[in-house]
Amino acid sequence: MTVPPSGAVCRVRVRMRPREIDEPHRTASQLELLFDLTFVVAVAAVTARFAHDIADGNAVAGLVPFLQVFFAVWWAWMNFTWFASSYDTDDVAYRLLTMVQMAGVLVLAAGVPAAAGRSDYRAVAIGYLIMRTALVAQWLRAGREDPAGRRTALRYALGITVAQAGWILWLVSAEAGILTSTAQVPFFVVLAFLELAVPRWAERTSPTTWHPHHIAERYGLFTIILFGESVLAASNAVARGLDEADVNHRLVVIAGSGLVLLFALWWLYFLVPAGTSLNDRRHLSYRWGYGHYGIFASLAALGAGLEVAVEQTAHDLKASPLTVCYAVAIPAALYVLLLWRVHMPILGAPVLRPAVVLCGTAAIVLLPPAAAQTGVVTVVASISAICVVMTVLTLVRNRDASPERTPIADPP
Repeated sequence: MTVPPSGAVCRVRVRMRPREIDEPHRTASQLELLFDLTFVVAVAAVTARFAHDIADGNAVAGLVPFLQVFFAVWWAWMNFTWFASSYDTDDVAYRLLTMVQMAGVLVLAAGVPAAAGRSDYRAVAIGYLIMRTALVAQWLRAGREDPAGRRTALRYALGITVAQAGWILWLVSAEAGILTSTAQVPFFVVLAFLELAVPRWAERTSPTTWHPHHIAERYGLFTIILFGESVLAASNAVARGLDEADVNHRLVVIAGSGLVLLFALWWLYFLVPAGTSLNDRRHLSYRWGYGHYGIFASLAALGAGLEVAVEQTAHDLKASPLTVCYAVAIPAALYVLLLWRVHMPILGAPVLRPAVVLCGTAAIVLLPPAAAQTGVVTVVASISAICVVMTVLTLVRNRDASPERTPIADPP
């Protein structure tokens, strides 16, 4: 192979060739881990802004900006991840272009408050443009140095460029008043579908050689980042509560319940490794990869909901108890449902049982109206308990699974 394995010393110049699909010991590189750190900042900014909207009683109004900005964050991360799985050369040129993308992520993160608060997407658009320009350069390099994959690489470069031109047009039209506020969301949805169509169109000629175990690991790492953001958001709320009031049982119970809830949801995601199943079912990769937008967005929204739920134990909020409870219940239920419909089918085994999922999620979304009588703390603790029960039932039903289904990490 002309490509150094992950973890090898960086070379000044390596000819960009596709990595092997079955390359042994393929894991995330140090550069990819550094890349993910910039997304920690971006996700934290998106989550914090949505939590502020929920606390102010503007959860519905803040939902669309949250989903829009999170789409930009997720899509930028996903594009780099799949490209790196196929063409990571880890040489100087590759590292520098990746670092340019990191800078774009940080610019995007800096623009999140303005985008969510005032619908000012200029900084977000500039950060996105920086990221996309570097990615196009990567694809053009792949097209020049990999003759076999040239047509696919050039299609990617063209498709990304056209989509980026559409985003610039969307921003300029909105700023000039040509595109009304009611038309901005439909235009955004059209452009989002255009972005999603680019990989399907580009890979019709020749599919890229992404590594299934590497992709599964990268998605798992981003999932852990989102869980970490939820822990951080709740911890920050606890710290603010301790500054403003003495420790009380409500704060302890709701913080502990939130942590247990995250543990249960983490356990459900990592019940079975996805690498081997992705290798056996590569034709389902689009459904699995794209479907994770909902899983990831649910986790980010759950972090915002938990932050507000903890915060309301220390002082009064504009948001009603019903709103606070739904801010926890809806993301938790959506996460489990999407895990069942998107993540588990790729595994080829009935890991999550329909009866457990449907009954559990129905119970979760039916709990918030009880907040008026029982309080937010009781509802959040009940949601946590239901998720624990779903996890325990799933583990019990699968305790007799074959050895191939039970490991918690992909084999090397």
